[in-house]
Amino acid sequence: MHVKMGDEVLIIAGKNKGERGKIKRVIPKEGRVVVEGWNIVKRHTKPRGPGKPGGIIEMEAPLDGSNVMLICPSCGHAARTGHRFLEEVDHKGRPRKVRFCKSCDAVIDK
Repeated sequence: MHVKMGDEVLIIAGKNKGERGKIKRVIPKEGRVVVEGWNIVKRHTKPRGPGKPGGIIEMEAPLDGSNVMLICPSCGHAARTGHRFLEEVDHKGRPRKVRFCKSCDAVIDK
């Protein structure tokens, strides 16, 4: 996936197009992400004991990963991302793979 949990993203398609939010959860197997505060749906639930009352619950539904664009922390714009290997190595001795912004060429991962 081109986004990770905690990234700030711009929603580029759907009913919340143009809104910014933070990634709350990533579901890589399905290629979907949950953006904090957006794509709210209502869920009708039955009571499940004293701790979980029933009723209409509003919750964030997953969006397709292709409908969000990462906002670059250095330039502040929604940008396409790429991957590259750095010269420094990780804890296993391999070159470290990082994401970078294709518009300003800045490394996104710290």
